[in-house]
Amino acid sequence: MNEIWKNGMEACSTKALSEHLGISRSSFYNAFGSWEALFKEALGLYFTRTPDQVLAHIGDDREIPRIITGFFREVCRLRAVDPEARGCMAVNCVAELIGVDEQLGPVLELAIQGSIDRFETLLERAVRSGALPEGTDLRAKALAVQNLLVGINLMSKVVRSEADLWATARQTLQGLGLYRE
Repeated sequence: MNEIWKNGMEACSTKALSEHLGISRSSFYNAFGSWEALFKEALGLYFTRTPDQVLAHIGDDREIPRIITGFFREVCRLRAVDPEARGCMAVNCVAELIGVDEQLGPVLELAIQGSIDRFETLLERAVRSGALPEGTDLRAKALAVQNLLVGINLMSKVVRSEADLWATARQTLQGLGLYRE
């Protein structure tokens, strides 16, 4: 997972990963079955460690904007303190795989679409509770929030300051009407 996250798909061939692990190519295939199976396993492991886990455990619908704000604050903090400037493994692999790899591209597409859908569901709950106004374009707002998440993850590869990353996220959240202290 860490090799793919740090170096991307192109640098992580079966040969390169076998050498990194200190095993033969045949041992690699015996252990993982295929490169695609390893990638899916690594991506699954990555998703158990991402900061968006907090979004799956929201109780009070009125708190959703505050929790989304806190989530982005944490993403900015984590990305700024990463000495390897890895960003998000899934986002990093999107350009390499979607539209290029017929087997793994759809896996990433589903993951990103799932994130958009999760944001839309959370925003719908916030509208129902009165935390956001009726008539909110939920899909557009969810897409914008996902776009912010992708952008912060990519920008963190260059902008290493937590304050600068947070300023970007805060400004966007304010514009979307989602910023709460």
